[in-house]
Amino acid sequence: MYNIKIYAMKTITIKNLFVITLLATATLFSACKGTKEAADVKPDGAKEINIPCKNEGRSDADFFRADASATSQDMNLSREKALVACKQRLSSNIQSTIKSVTDRYVNETEVGENSDFEQKFENLTREVVNQKLTDVAVTCEKNYQEQNGKYTTYIAIEVNKEALLSGINTSLSKDQKLRVDYDKMKYEEIFNEEMKKLEESGAY
Repeated sequence: MYNIKIYAMKTITIKNLFVITLLATATLFSACKGTKEAADVKPDGAKEINIPCKNEGRSDADFFRADASATSQDMNLSREKALVACKQRLSSNIQSTIKSVTDRYVNETEVGENSDFEQKFENLTREVVNQKLTDVAVTCEKNYQEQNGKYTTYIAIEVNKEALLSGINTSLSKDQKLRVDYDKMKYEEIFNEEMKKLEESGAY
């Protein structure tokens, strides 16, 4: 009789452990599922939109990039409009970065207060950027015809950082006054640091 009681108690204990384990597993699964469902919650009626060429328009430490799209009744015109918009965006991104680089360069190298280096340098780099934008590399292009018959073009372009720096250095070599206050190695060091920030920010 005593052995039967012990056996019965062991059986009950094992059953209890099995039930507890089962409940814990179910609770954990429910919690994980709830977390996943919460992460996937979207506003009513909303759906994710994947924009063509968007990832190809992301700048990194070596390339300035941009993307844009345009719609027109004519496919060639939609491409032309998209390319123009893309170049404008790329130009703005480059000019913004160059402005940050030049500001840092002027402060860190203590260019004289009476020097017009910063203004002249920005004008020079603007000319270089405009020259480079005439021959950009197209990294992505997709054309679609909408249900209404119109055409939409998505496009992404890039400019190599080294090509831009080379153009700046070539133009500077022709300006004696700017060369006096220009430290090529220091400027490129700051330029590379700002490009790294651009990449880490994940900016388009």
